[in-house]
Amino acid sequence: MTELKTREIDQLVRAAAEARDQAYAPHSHFYVGAALWIPGGEIVSGCNVENASYSLSICAERVATAAAVSQGHRAFQAIAIASVGGVSPCGACRQFLSEFASDMQVIMTDVLTGARQIRKLSQLLPDAFDASSLPVT
Repeated sequence: MTELKTREIDQLVRAAAEARDQAYAPHSHFYVGAALWIPGGEIVSGCNVENASYSLSICAERVATAAAVSQGHRAFQAIAIASVGGVSPCGACRQFLSEFASDMQVIMTDVLTGARQIRKLSQLLPDAFDASSLPVT
């Protein structure tokens, strides 16, 4: 899959930062936005949604992915994640994203400094679980 151009990355990062503004994080106060680049140029975004029972919280990456899937998308080229510190996706989100595109670009952006790190999802999760390799019984 081709990598995004700088202009496209900037657009995706802006969408993730805008999604972050909608985050619901009254418990941790850690606001995260994510935006997926769909092949063809469409962007679908999401934000983290916390719950008082932390295990019921939903990360921004999974919200964006669920929104995209609910719109009929099944392939993703890149994801931008906007947060203070420019965090990497958690392990659960890495596995969740790998279901759709293990070679997608992951753009981690610090909203305070603008610093970015770009990795391939396969670098962040080198041995992702893949049910397609399981024997059929």
